[in-house]
Amino acid sequence: MKKGVYLLPNGLTLSGMFFGFYAVLSALNGDYVRAAWAILIATVFDGLDGWVARLTNSTTRFGVELDSLSDLVAFGVAPAILLYTWSLNPFGRVGAAAAFLFVACGALRLARYNIQMGSAEKRSFTGMPVPAAAVIIATLVIFYESISTDRPEKSILILLLTVVLAILMISTMRFHGAKEINFKKRKPFWVLVIFVLLIVATVVHPPGALFSFAMVYLFWGIIENAYLLYRKRKRVKNPDKRATT
Repeated sequence: MKKGVYLLPNGLTLSGMFFGFYAVLSALNGDYVRAAWAILIATVFDGLDGWVARLTNSTTRFGVELDSLSDLVAFGVAPAILLYTWSLNPFGRVGAAAAFLFVACGALRLARYNIQMGSAEKRSFTGMPVPAAAVIIATLVIFYESISTDRPEKSILILLLTVVLAILMISTMRFHGAKEINFKKRKPFWVLVIFVLLIVATVVHPPGALFSFAMVYLFWGIIENAYLLYRKRKRVKNPDKRATT
């Protein structure tokens, strides 16, 4: 700290925190769609600050801690307040407890990530990343508001989704992230075709496309971990004979 701080990556981190704070204000004012879009914009800055820090070799412990605090505001507090004011408020104390559970699990997930950084989470994530959980909530709000004029007051499904996302964040399930993709290597041609189709789907109906992408990520992670658990139990029940000889 005596030598100063890097302005560019930390400035991007603070920009993400600002949009998280703006999302809170928008949710409290009843502008739920704007709050959801602010959370999505915060995810862009969350990706940029880490990328810029690595590109400019300006990664510091201060930046890591600031990034975690920013993530807690933008992807923990903001989505929880958005959920509570948008749908969970009619549940009373139960709704407030579910919203707090999301914030608390997000904080625990970030603390665990900081401890495991550079070791257990070199590639895939242990537990659903906090930004991913926030994106699922934000895209849900955007999509629902695009097809309905009424709020989903006292929706059991949204209450359950809030609890499930909170549990997934602190779970030991494996989730993938963009850092696993090596953009320097050549990819099959069909990957580029799929990328074009995703762009077309987003242009045709952005709310539906974004919500679909978020749901695919959620269910893909659950299905993949269920399959991995099945294979693990199968190996335990049927150990390789060569290992016993």
